[in-house]
Formats: sequence, C-alpha cells, structure tokens
Amino acid sequence: MFFDHFNYWIFVILLMIGLYTVMSRSNLIKKMIGLSIFQIAVFLFYISLGKIEDGTAPILLEGDGVIYSNPLPHVLILTAIVVGVATTALGLALIVRIKESFGTIDEDEILLQEEDK
Repeated sequence: MFFDHFNYWIFVILLMIGLYTVMSRSNLIKKMIGLSIFQIAVFLFYISLGKIEDGTAPILLEGDGVIYSNPLPHVLILTAIVVGVATTALGLALIVRIKESFGTIDEDEILLQEEDK
C-alpha cells in the first residue's frame, strides 16, 4: 500500500515540510528554503502525473501496442525549474537588500523597526 504510491507520499511530506518552514520561521533565508522545498514537491507531483506504467519515451517505435509516456508534464517542469531558480535568485537578492537596509533578516525585527518609524 505505502510503496505503491511512494512518490505521492514523498510529495505530501515535502509539501508539508516546505509549508511549515514558511509559516513557522521568521528568518527570511529559512523562508526561502521552505519555498524551494515546497516548489520541489510540486515538481515531483507533476512528474509523477506524467509517468505511465510500462510507458516509453515518446520516440516513434516500430510495432503496435507501444505505450508512450506523456512528455508535456516533463517539459513544463523543465520550464518551471528555470523560473524557480530565477525566482530564488531574485528572492535572495532582495534579502541581501533588506539586510543592508535594516541590518537584520529576521521578519519580526524588521516589523518592529517599521513600527518605530
């Protein structure tokens, strides 16, 4: 039972770890790591959906009855990985800028400094 849907269990566990990290941490770097874990869980889910049992790569083969895997989820995830890396780089650049402005990357301390102004 558990090993039949192992990839979906890993998806759920990674999703929950990422969501918990984003919601429970006030350190902005840890939030970015949580978002990345969340994103990886979504990638895994889409890749799992594209897998067809006994399917092959979508390359034209001789003979009837050949089952092909759907390449669309894999292509979408390749694009999403590139966008995810760029988004993470932008987020880290913003954190560096926040550190220069406020002297901290802790969300609670930043909010306290903003209230004092």
